[in-house]
Amino acid sequence: MIYLMIGLVLLGVVALVAGFLREKKLKRKLAKGEIAELPTIQQVQDMECCGQHEVCEKESLLAAVSKQIEYYSDEELDRFRGVRSDEYQPEEVEEFREVLYTMREEEVAGWIRSLQLRGVELPDEMKDEVFLIVGERRVGGG
Repeated sequence: MIYLMIGLVLLGVVALVAGFLREKKLKRKLAKGEIAELPTIQQVQDMECCGQHEVCEKESLLAAVSKQIEYYSDEELDRFRGVRSDEYQPEEVEEFREVLYTMREEEVAGWIRSLQLRGVELPDEMKDEVFLIVGERRVGGG
């Protein structure tokens, strides 16, 4: 256990020294005019898949990934805006199911994001089905 602790402390010291030396080197290059400015973290603006992520943003169920509302021949579902996910009647759940099972698997994540952006909650009875479809798609690689 003591060796593990010593190893972690040494690793931390090495990382600290390496960071300090890198910063010093970058400041020296900046002073000499070799670089125009110090490197900064850049945010990716384009939400298209770049191949650098384990899961493509197109397959994300989070509305925060995109702000663009896209309709999937489901405009009639907008009337459920503001209805809580546990308040749907069985025939209303079937309307959602009909839309779900008439679309291609690769469209499901986008459809869920679209519903979220439109303020329409997915019925509780369907959440497992949707997660299963999206999960299989992710594991299967598309």
